[in-house]
Amino acid sequence: MLRSTAKIFAMLLALFAVCQPASAVEPHWPPSLTIGTASPGGTYYAYGEGLARILTRALDLPVTARSTEGPGQNILLLDAGEIQIGFVTLGVALQGWNGSAPWTGGKQLRTMRALFAMYDTPFQFMVREESGIRSVGELNGKRVGIGPQGGTSGAYIPEFFKVLKVDASLAHGDWADVANQVQAGTLDALAVAAGVPFPSFIDLEQKGKVRYLPLTPQQILDLRLAMPELGASVVGAGTYPSLRSNYGTVGLYNFAVAHRDVPADLAYAILEAVFANHDELVEVHSAAAETVPGNFTRNTFLPFHDGASRWYQNKGVLGVIRGD
Repeated sequence: MLRSTAKIFAMLLALFAVCQPASAVEPHWPPSLTIGTASPGGTYYAYGEGLARILTRALDLPVTARSTEGPGQNILLLDAGEIQIGFVTLGVALQGWNGSAPWTGGKQLRTMRALFAMYDTPFQFMVREESGIRSVGELNGKRVGIGPQGGTSGAYIPEFFKVLKVDASLAHGDWADVANQVQAGTLDALAVAAGVPFPSFIDLEQKGKVRYLPLTPQQILDLRLAMPELGASVVGAGTYPSLRSNYGTVGLYNFAVAHRDVPADLAYAILEAVFANHDELVEVHSAAAETVPGNFTRNTFLPFHDGASRWYQNKGVLGVIRGD
């Protein structure tokens, strides 16, 4: 009797095992992934939450988006092994790679490897229309919100203002918080480096009239001569309700990077999932329209992850693959 019961139990276990859905997770993959994004109210945060949903489904692996201060903190978290994927602008990544900025503590942070290009990050300056401020030069003596200290704006805007000889009082904080301060009148302006449309700008547009402050051709030239990593960038007319004509500025490209120890086949699977679900990512944020394989050539110095290099080679993407 006991022998018959044991046989039946064994058969049921075997049947149960056969009926379980196959998992895409490889035994050598980590049990979960964390993506370092930025603060709520910014493009990184929205993009990261959408990417986490896509990867969770496609990889059959729990993937979460972590709110951070932005690229600088993402690089530090990646180096410490606290996250496996992070979003960076190439300018801040260059600072980390060379250990040239104060936030690096003089350490060359070289555990990051490029995965895929995300989108261009134009620098944008915005005020409430009632402020009467009409140019970046008129921000002299004003209070300007520049987002989290570890973000691209936090790293670059102080240097921008030095080059442009603008002596402004700079305020750090989550984007949603500094945007609320502009709305309340305790800050005069926002200086932002982010993919467009920037969520906090959209929110402010819905609450009242705003104005976007252009950079002059001479200011653009001065900034690019001082910081060669900057490229020309344009925010198209109509991107925001109050933007009636093209907005010329400077920008930096964003990349998703991974820790070099992420398994190569997992990195490959991440790229496969991103590009196979591109339309869904664009629905999350329209800046993802630039998340296309060909933009991998925007990376001029970071080594690509081995798994990413293999993906681009297998898919026949034109350009140069940079290895370790």
